[in-house]
Amino acid sequence: MTKLTGALVADVARYFDSWLAFRQRYDRVPGIQAAVLYDEDLLLATAHGEADLETQTALTPRHLFRVASHSKTFTATAVLQLVEQGSLRLDDTAGQWLPFLADAPLGDISIRELLSHGGGVIRDGLDGDHWQLFRGFPDEERLRAIGTDGADILPANERFKYSNIGYSMLGMIIAAATDRSYNDYVREHVVDRLGLADTGPEYDPARATEYATGYSALAYTDRRIPIEQVDTAAMASATGFYGTASDLVRYVAAHFHGDERLLSDASKRKQQRTEWSIGVEGEYALGFDIEKVGDRRVLGHGGGWPGHSTNTRFDPVDRLAVSVLTNAIDGKAGLYGIGFMRLIELALKPTDEPAGATDVDLDRFCGRFANLWGVADVVRLGDRLYQLAPTGDDPAEQPMLLTVVDDTTLRMSGGEDVGFASPGESLRYTFGKDGVESVRGGNGTTGYPYDRFAAAAAERRDRVTLGDPLTP
Repeated sequence: MTKLTGALVADVARYFDSWLAFRQRYDRVPGIQAAVLYDEDLLLATAHGEADLETQTALTPRHLFRVASHSKTFTATAVLQLVEQGSLRLDDTAGQWLPFLADAPLGDISIRELLSHGGGVIRDGLDGDHWQLFRGFPDEERLRAIGTDGADILPANERFKYSNIGYSMLGMIIAAATDRSYNDYVREHVVDRLGLADTGPEYDPARATEYATGYSALAYTDRRIPIEQVDTAAMASATGFYGTASDLVRYVAAHFHGDERLLSDASKRKQQRTEWSIGVEGEYALGFDIEKVGDRRVLGHGGGWPGHSTNTRFDPVDRLAVSVLTNAIDGKAGLYGIGFMRLIELALKPTDEPAGATDVDLDRFCGRFANLWGVADVVRLGDRLYQLAPTGDDPAEQPMLLTVVDDTTLRMSGGEDVGFASPGESLRYTFGKDGVESVRGGNGTTGYPYDRFAAAAAERRDRVTLGDPLTP
């Protein structure tokens, strides 16, 4: 089997960047920011689209995003630090630390149950319209009222039940155990310890101009509406954090095996162990969700914020991380992040197909090509070429393996899953002084470099007719 190396991850990251650029336009997302880290090396820090549609401000890798439920991973990490120090025990109950819960049903729920969403706690209270900006997020007084007013929805340990209120209570427990605010503790003991200059536990109005403007969904309007940034009051430990993709991959790198800047390996094993299976959705540990991509166990978390959708994934064993941040409430950050991990699995997939001629530069064939029917990418991953469909939500689904026949021809091959494509047929390239002019293959249709074809399509105002095809 192909070994994961920095060079191979860099190949995947290079195509991933190109795929995100395509998806930003294809999915009509205002902007996408992303980063990839392998071992200790940041291999990709990129941004596509706009931070603000009204001012047409280009998005950069330094723009800040509200990463929302990523906050839970910081909170869980802080709790495990305090457990290591002997300041807390996972079996401590909420009522031991929060006297207002002493006689309430939530008082008997353990810290572990809160961390794993196993406490049966109400998700956001009986009135969660702070998520629509009807009013501000709950302050401590309101949070206490929520916690003592029918917040025990299910019996503890009956099932996984996600709860922002439960994680908000954990923030109050951290404050009680450290005799300082939650925000101050996590900033000093997590954020500053890792030198994350563009990460913080709560909206920072002093940096207001640095945030990517968040936008509404397209499900109910033809245009995206900008959404005001607000703070999260007493819910920072559940949803308050901001950051960049580059900072987030550096943060999760501290959860790689062997890295003890935040937690010992013993504590990381405890934090990353599966606590709940969540049907087809995956699993949940203590502050991290878990998904299998092939045989790879991938941890991380997403974040949904009014105007931002974000996701970070990492493999603590192979020391690999990806983070994708979007400034739309319906952005597909989770899909994009898992797409990167699936591309990694494709690059590592063994094949018995011969590579073909070995004296030809594989990169000369690579590019994005379009014709009337759609778009296809020819991509080099390591020492193999693939044809992929960038419009697919899984960029590695039904890949067509390509072998080199000569310096102008590739042969398409693959298993039964590409039977409706054109296995056995050729891709025949025409090259000019500036590179690829066209490529013909599959069903025999001709494709052209994407930018040229897209420009020609944008200019055409009449219809496509017989004898007057759409060509650049």
